Amino acid sequence: MRSPSFSTLRFALYFAYLCVLCGSKKVKNIMDRQVNIELTAAAVARVKTILAAEHKSGLRLTVRPAGCSGLEYVMEAVDAAQAGDLVKSFDSFDLYVDAESYQTALTGLRLDFQQDALSSAFVYNNPNQKGACGCGESFSV
Repeated sequence: MRSPSFSTLRFALYFAYLCVLCGSKKVKNIMDRQVNIELTAAAVARVKTILAAEHKSGLRLTVRPAGCSGLEYVMEAVDAAQAGDLVKSFDSFDLYVDAESYQTALTGLRLDFQQDALSSAFVYNNPNQKGACGCGESFSV
């Protein structure tokens, strides 16, 4: 396990300071927490392809309210983390995870990429998922 860099520690302190200024009662040391999200080799390869095509250096993962079951996954090719994002480094890219999404719905996620003759898609194996809509577009925790 790597020690956090000075800039990472500085960011964590700044984030905590902003939370205190804003009156947030959810100040947690999210920078020291390990991101428990797994990407299969197929998912890593597909993410690399997408990021190369879009000339981006990272992938941001979050959930948002949507659909008939409540939440949907959102993946976005980006160049940098947003304030408060958790970071997990892979071979040639960083995975940025929205901290609130991680805490409520993404902890323990296993992301795969599957392809057959007719289709290809990312497959989310989420231990937090309690239900999903019939079309597979949204889920609940």
